[in-house]
Amino acid sequence: MYHIIINPASGSGQGLKIWKNQIAPMLRSRDIPFRPCFTERKGDASRIAGDIARQTAGPLSLIILGGDGTVNEALQGPEDTSRITLGYIPTGSSNDLARDLRIPTAPSAALELILHSGKPHPMDLGILTYPDGDSRRFAVSCGMGFDAAVCEEALHSRIKSAMNRVGLGKLTYLGIALKQLFAAKAISGRLTMEDGQLIDIGNMLFTACMLHRFEGGGFMFAPDADDSDGYLNLCAVGDLPKLLILFALPTAFVGKHYRFRGITPYKVRALTLETSLPLWVHTDGEVSRKSRRIHVICEQNAIQILR
Repeated sequence: MYHIIINPASGSGQGLKIWKNQIAPMLRSRDIPFRPCFTERKGDASRIAGDIARQTAGPLSLIILGGDGTVNEALQGPEDTSRITLGYIPTGSSNDLARDLRIPTAPSAALELILHSGKPHPMDLGILTYPDGDSRRFAVSCGMGFDAAVCEEALHSRIKSAMNRVGLGKLTYLGIALKQLFAAKAISGRLTMEDGQLIDIGNMLFTACMLHRFEGGGFMFAPDADDSDGYLNLCAVGDLPKLLILFALPTAFVGKHYRFRGITPYKVRALTLETSLPLWVHTDGEVSRKSRRIHVICEQNAIQILR
């Protein structure tokens, strides 16, 4: 039995059409047992995934039809992800998880991979914890600062939805990124690594903690990331003039941004990041709060994903 969580609003409303016109007919034509569950509002994917996990004994086959944000939300529900085999039909605007795992973006091809050709791949998950004990899992990346601020504004942008409908959604992110870049205040940051090493980041723009190579719709912030090695690959950006950042960011699409002084990679299993002022924090592009401190760990081989 395949349990399928469908975000009908993903891809600017294309998720429902893809389900009705492509995925459901394919499953029915092959007499494959499935149980669809539709999200209607924020929090539904987490609640549904948690209910499915509690009601299912033993191994669990779960399919997500949505974007990286839908996957992120679903990961918050189950207490134990190790018995889950995850299939992913990417219908979001960024699809960085699918990009790194080479999961087809064509829905019918993604379903064929899940049903027939895909192999279970052990994948790491990250866990971000706030000072009050609240925690969130993530599959792709988490970040604090500029990248999270861009995500936060994009999530509430009416222009983004309109631009997505005509295939120009990335232009919205570009405009928001430029606005956030020049509005960013001088913030100091400090990394405390798992071995106690302290690293100061002066005038920190952002720090991204990556499990996969890509975030933000194709920025290769961690070209050496391995999603099953038990490590987080960090991209820390600070002490870099804003005009120079305009030249540095485009090079991140091909992973060449570390040639710029002030953009530094680190590789750790766990870290604490503290900043002088509260900054927006994201997990897989989902933003809910600001914080001055986060603790992040990598949980190795925490879930199986078909790819």
